[in-house]
Amino acid sequence: MAEQVLVTGISGYIGQHVAAQLLIEGYQVVGTVRSLDKSASTLAALTPVAPVEHLRFVEADLLDDRGWAEAMEGCQLVVHVASPFVLAEPKDENALITPAVEGTKRVLMAAKAAGVRRVVLTSSIVAMTAGKPSGTYGPDAWSDVTTAIGAYAKSKTLAERAAWEVVGDGSMELVAINPGAVFGPSLGAAGDGQSVSVMADLIGGKMPAIPDVAMGMVDVRDVARLHLAALTAPSAPGQRFIAASAAPVELRYLAEVLRGAGYTKVPTRKAPNVAIKLMALFDRQAKGMVPQLGKRVAFDNRTTYDVLGWTPTPLEQTFVEMAATLSK
Repeated sequence: MAEQVLVTGISGYIGQHVAAQLLIEGYQVVGTVRSLDKSASTLAALTPVAPVEHLRFVEADLLDDRGWAEAMEGCQLVVHVASPFVLAEPKDENALITPAVEGTKRVLMAAKAAGVRRVVLTSSIVAMTAGKPSGTYGPDAWSDVTTAIGAYAKSKTLAERAAWEVVGDGSMELVAINPGAVFGPSLGAAGDGQSVSVMADLIGGKMPAIPDVAMGMVDVRDVARLHLAALTAPSAPGQRFIAASAAPVELRYLAEVLRGAGYTKVPTRKAPNVAIKLMALFDRQAKGMVPQLGKRVAFDNRTTYDVLGWTPTPLEQTFVEMAATLSK
C-alpha cells in the first residue's frame, strides 16, 4: 500500500509541483484547499502531468481548526507548503504573520495528534538572511525579527521557529526546505506572485529599468524534488536545507538571458537605487525591494547536495521555460 501524504497549499505554485512529483512517484496524495470550489483548477492542472486517480481534496483553512483532524487521517507524511507570499509590504503585517504562524502551529499540532511520522515544511531563505549584510550564510542562520525586515520575512521566520518549537519534544520528525526566489513554469497556478510579476513585467516591457537586486534563485521543479527527497532521506530530520543557488543571481543576468531568447521588450538600463527608493514612497512593491538594493547574499548549500542529492536545473533553462509559459 502506497504511503499517503497530506499536502497543504496544493493549489499554489509550489504545491502543485510537489503534488505532481508525489503522484508520479506513486504516493497517495491528500490536498488541502480553503474551499473545495478551488479544487477543480488544481485537478485540471495536474491531470496532464500526473496520475490523479491517487489524489483527493479536503477542505481546511489555516485559520480554522475544523477539518484538519479529518485531513490527517491515514497520512504518514505531511508537506506543509501553504503560506501567504508577497513582496509588496501589506498595510498590516499581521495579514501575513498571523496565517503563517498560527497556520503552521495548527497543521503541526494536528499532524502530531494524528501520529504523522515526518513533516516537511516549506520555509524560505528570508527566514535565514533578512536584514543581514552581504556575506555567505548557511543553514544555521536565522533572521532577526526584532529588526525592520518586512512582513513577509518576519512571517516566514516566526512560522519556521514555531514549527521547530512544536516538534521540540522529539515526538515527530521535521525537515525545513528554505527556497530562494522561485522561478520556473507553473502547472496552472497563478505562481508565487513576485517571481511571476517580475518575469511578466520584464518580457512585457513594463519594467523600464533593472533594479540592482540579486538573489539566490531556484527552479520550482527542484523545490518540489527536494521536498520529496526530504520525506525519505534518513538523515534529513532536524535539518534545514537551502534550496537556492550558492551565488546570488542578479536581475540583470535574468534580463540578459531573456533578451538572448528573443524577448525584445526586456530593458537594458540599470535603475538607479535612488529611483527605486523614491518609488518606494508610493509603491509597495518598490518598498519591498529597497532592503535588497546592492546587497549580495551567498549561501552555503552543500548539505542540500550531500543529504538530499540535489542536481540543480540550469537557471537559464528555468528562465526561458517560465517566460515561454507566461507568453502563451
